[in-house]
Amino acid sequence: MTYIILAAGKGESLRPLTLKTPKSLYRLDRNSTVLQRMVRTIRRYDSAAEIVVVSGFMYDHVRNEMECENVIIVRNPFYAITGSSVSLWFAKKYLERDNVTILNADIVLEDKLVEDVVCQNTDKPFVLVDSGRTAGKYNVQVQGDKICVMSKELSSFFAQYVCVTKLDAVSARFLLEEIDTMVNSEMYDQLFEDALVQMIFENDFDLYYRDIKGYSWTEVDTVDDLIKAREVQKQ
Repeated sequence: MTYIILAAGKGESLRPLTLKTPKSLYRLDRNSTVLQRMVRTIRRYDSAAEIVVVSGFMYDHVRNEMECENVIIVRNPFYAITGSSVSLWFAKKYLERDNVTILNADIVLEDKLVEDVVCQNTDKPFVLVDSGRTAGKYNVQVQGDKICVMSKELSSFFAQYVCVTKLDAVSARFLLEEIDTMVNSEMYDQLFEDALVQMIFENDFDLYYRDIKGYSWTEVDTVDDLIKAREVQKQ
């Protein structure tokens, strides 16, 4: 399976901690960063994984830290003025795979979640959500077993988005076409998830969800999250 890890952002919400280090390189312990842990955990449960890291902010630092991890590094040189859709666009050739998992680089997932869900093949597109969480940065509303909308602006929602998207071959190519359209239309500031929403609204795209309520995970977005990340790592 192919895993595309989006790690291009500045991590401005954690400044001044991220002035000199990307938050994906925050050290969970002496031996691993957030990003290294993600890569190593994926390899533990998918030894044949093709792992692509899209970097931007402090690219050389990320590349040097990851040089022994057997990953492909892709650069988004316009990270400061673009959203994750452009980062994914720079890695678009890796969307031409049978199974693709897209992850944000600033999440820490317990091992069992990676084993049970992240590293399993899929025959349909779905995102991970957590119905046990209060509002996050990006939330989802559902109808039946499908996502009807994902947004930062939802006043009511079913669950928090977990920043992991899994695609089969057909849906990965649909997403590739949509982000190509976005970039060609100079919509550079969009999240790649916004492309999924456009596909739902404009193309009747069926995007499913998997509720991971009960698993431990965190997005590293605040100082409190750094503490939580170390707790999740121990599980």
